[in-house]
Amino acid sequence: MTNPSSDLTTPAAAPRRGRQLSPRISRLTEVPQGAMVELPGRGSTYVVDLPGPVADSPTVLLLHGMATTAMLNWFPCLRELNERYRVVLFDQRWHGHGIRSERFDLDDLADDVVAVADAVGVERPILAGYSMGGVVAQLTAHRHPDRVGGLVLAATTYRFQEKWRERAFHRGWSATATLFSEWSFRRAELRRDKLPTLPESSWPVGRMDRWAMAELRATSGWALAQALAVLGRFDASEWLPALKVPTAVVITTRDRALPVFRQLEMAKAIPGAEIFLAKAGHAACALEADVFVPVFLEAVQSVVDRV
Repeated sequence: MTNPSSDLTTPAAAPRRGRQLSPRISRLTEVPQGAMVELPGRGSTYVVDLPGPVADSPTVLLLHGMATTAMLNWFPCLRELNERYRVVLFDQRWHGHGIRSERFDLDDLADDVVAVADAVGVERPILAGYSMGGVVAQLTAHRHPDRVGGLVLAATTYRFQEKWRERAFHRGWSATATLFSEWSFRRAELRRDKLPTLPESSWPVGRMDRWAMAELRATSGWALAQALAVLGRFDASEWLPALKVPTAVVITTRDRALPVFRQLEMAKAIPGAEIFLAKAGHAACALEADVFVPVFLEAVQSVVDRV
């Protein structure tokens, strides 16, 4: 590919930027309550379903990143997002109150998305994925093209291995993770067994940090080791240009976890994808919400308009 950094200034990229967001987000003291939902033949997971402002509001299904939960990843944008759309979010496998399974497999995660859509009665939701969630969103659109209305891909990538340092890291990590796969599953099970039936939804004023830490600790580090090994093998290069759904890509331009040039490569590989720039790092969804959320809302709206 050509040097993508130079393409940011071309008319084809046409990157957009958002307005500043009200600081009210940081003052919220409770989160929406969800429920454990049984997905037939798959297991149970924690789902939050927020009705939209009108009965036929478009549905946005949110997919969180690795090492977090659905609510922790997306909490800062829920109020503004729910003012316009029906919003559905759930904990993915091996994360928080997500499905228990003996392996972590991306195909399973993609199929879980469709199962959740079935459970809440949505035929073609717009999938918005952050980091790992963006990988799952891409794979869902590839495996189930008739069940996805649109994609919003934020702070994510289409592959992790290209340079020799990346190949060395991921292959070494994968080999090590394979040796401890059974142990990782048992440890992840123990962590899950200690969780409350449902996540806490409210905390005293000024102590949302306690809620955030509880959400962060809901996922076992052993589970994350296996997830990272599986993610490292993901590569959508062959089929990414075949995606046909309206797509928006939010590029985190100060990202040190996923290279900006690779985020841009992904955007340019998807036909008709619109690019939005968020001047923030990889944890922008939670730590730099005032920058990320306005851009994310514009990206979602661009997909809704095209749907």
